[in-house]
Amino acid sequence: MKVEIDNGSGFCFGVTRAIGKAEEVLEGSTQPLYCLGDIVHNSMECDRLSRLGLITIGHDEYKRLQGATVLLRAHGEPPQTYALARANRIDIIDATCPVVLHLQERIKGEYDSDPEHRKQIVIFGKPGHAEVLGLVGQTEGKAIVIERPEDVQSLDFSRDICLYSQTTKPLDEFRRIVEYIKAHISPTATFKYYDTICRQVANRMPHIRDFASRHDVVLFVCGRKSSNGRVLFSECKRVNPQSYMIDAASEILPRWLTNCDSIGICGATSTPKWLMEECKIRVEQLLGGHE
Repeated sequence: MKVEIDNGSGFCFGVTRAIGKAEEVLEGSTQPLYCLGDIVHNSMECDRLSRLGLITIGHDEYKRLQGATVLLRAHGEPPQTYALARANRIDIIDATCPVVLHLQERIKGEYDSDPEHRKQIVIFGKPGHAEVLGLVGQTEGKAIVIERPEDVQSLDFSRDICLYSQTTKPLDEFRRIVEYIKAHISPTATFKYYDTICRQVANRMPHIRDFASRHDVVLFVCGRKSSNGRVLFSECKRVNPQSYMIDAASEILPRWLTNCDSIGICGATSTPKWLMEECKIRVEQLLGGHE
């Protein structure tokens, strides 16, 4: 029996950087370190960091803090978060992913260059997602968010359109949106689009497709909150129907492992390597008949 962990799975650069910053501060300070929202969409990793002293808070709790230290996760935050920090003497440790930060700056530049706001700034992304909230915040809430290619029909094609994308959205869906707008935009309107999808994330789609096709059974390790994970798992399932999403090693069912010669273990950009290792150990225990 072959049990293989996908070398291409695991934390992306932005998540690795944010967790590294948290660990560095926690190791060298006796003061509380707060994190605005889950540092990563994986409950097991969040629990590990909580044991080290990281305190996860929501925006309501954030508003009540005074003189505290708060880490901003890789997803980024809107301008209001920084303004509140200045007003409440909050020391910000900014772990916003550089790719996301650059995207925020581009959208803000686009918005500020159009004082009368005649153009539609459109963001292909998941409404309510932390990264998307940060992007929309650069436009004072005026950006239009479309979640699916079909949603593009709601745009006003008689007005100028400027299209961006959440960094973790599928590249093929973004291209479908671009082609639809090109075909429907009025001759009197302009259309500009920027492929702002993170290539480290986008390249995982063909990689995960190939990995899933090479194994009889696929265990996809992923937190339930991860939108990136849901997209990647959906592709795994499409390529290999014997794909199962799990949040922890304890969720692996013995019946999944029968009548197969090869088991692949992979995950999302929010999945820690140590968790995939735990799942491999559990698989080997079950195959060896040990509980």
